[in-house]
Amino acid sequence: MTPEYATLLTFSLLLLMIVAGVPLGYSTLATAVVVGTVGFGFNSLLLIAGRIYDTSTNYVLITVPLFIMMGVVMEKGGIAQALFNVLHIWTARIPGGMAVGCVLAGAIMAAMVGVVGADIITLGLVALPTMLRRGYDRRLALGVVCASGTLGTMIPPSLVLVIYGLIAGASIAELFAAALIPGLILAALYAVYVVTRCVLQPELAPMPSAEERNLPLGHKLALARHLILPIGIVCAVLGSIYAGVASPTEAAAVGTAGALLAALMTGKFGLRDVHDTIVQTGRAMGPVMWTFFGATSLVGIYTLVGGITYVSGLISGLPLPPIGVIIVMNLILIFLGMLLDWVGIALLTLPIFIPVIRQLGYDTVWFGVVFCMNMQIGYMSPPFGPSAFYLKSVTPPEIRLEDIFASVVPFMLLQGVALGLIIAFPEIVLWLPQQLR
Repeated sequence: MTPEYATLLTFSLLLLMIVAGVPLGYSTLATAVVVGTVGFGFNSLLLIAGRIYDTSTNYVLITVPLFIMMGVVMEKGGIAQALFNVLHIWTARIPGGMAVGCVLAGAIMAAMVGVVGADIITLGLVALPTMLRRGYDRRLALGVVCASGTLGTMIPPSLVLVIYGLIAGASIAELFAAALIPGLILAALYAVYVVTRCVLQPELAPMPSAEERNLPLGHKLALARHLILPIGIVCAVLGSIYAGVASPTEAAAVGTAGALLAALMTGKFGLRDVHDTIVQTGRAMGPVMWTFFGATSLVGIYTLVGGITYVSGLISGLPLPPIGVIIVMNLILIFLGMLLDWVGIALLTLPIFIPVIRQLGYDTVWFGVVFCMNMQIGYMSPPFGPSAFYLKSVTPPEIRLEDIFASVVPFMLLQGVALGLIIAFPEIVLWLPQQLR
């Protein structure tokens, strides 16, 4: 089978099954079986079985269920609720202070958990009802919650960075360091946007009561004790990685243990919650693992027929300067982000893109952050943006999916600004990893 025919057959079958509504994990696995059988006979099934076995025994993948479990524990233990309550009181004097508090809570939760679904659902249950009850503009509140929860894609310990490092062979510790500053810049852009809009249109975000605005400093400092546990978890996870004390997988275990301890200390986490946490973690991991099995099998077969080399050659051979090739890659990733989940995009595109990135002389750590920013845009892009669906699952019935997609447009533009900054100024990404080497 020629690479050209293999490429046509692969993408035709994959597109047909995705349009038919077949889950991505099953679509990619079925495509791998068909293409492998046509190209190499039934012996190709041995390759597929081997790829699945290698994936299921990969040590780094233990990070995924651990971070998912950490997010579930944080939500059930009431830690996120306390975090938001403290932050919105500390920002009460700022125009749109409750929304700014939501951004800060989203950033801290992202640094604790790194799981977008858990962050958005938690903020949707904790912050959104409070803002709507206080008279905040519905679209502003929806957009802030959706965008703040999606910060888990960028701010380490991001699962997207873990999977990227696994596929690209890049240092996960360096990827975490590289994404920290861009993630904080993005959170700052969100906060500045919220404050600016609320200054220009005060009716979007009514100021809190005089009692809340004028709380004594001593009372605010007393409330700040609720920040100790979340910040301690962040320091335990990221600090152990940056200090070289623990690998990302070991740090995920440390963070999960810290989250369990923090939840127990709140008195809101019992034996029933332990059972529910394990069940929710398993349910979240199932689709992720099937996507891994299917995509890694398809990539293995497609590589064997020479498809990866063929497509990489097409991209690197474009009559464009290197930055033009990077822009084409970004456009492909943004388009795919509208149709597929990030796990499938990573497994299907990175084996093609990474050799081109190296050939062009770009740093794979830098491209990892570029990739994550694209996945963050994809998380909120219609028609299949997962963030909108996560948020819709916990909103009042009168809020439509169309309202959520409309609310995130300004924040997607801000993500585009941040993406442009890290492409134009790679030092934003590479400065911190260089200091840690």
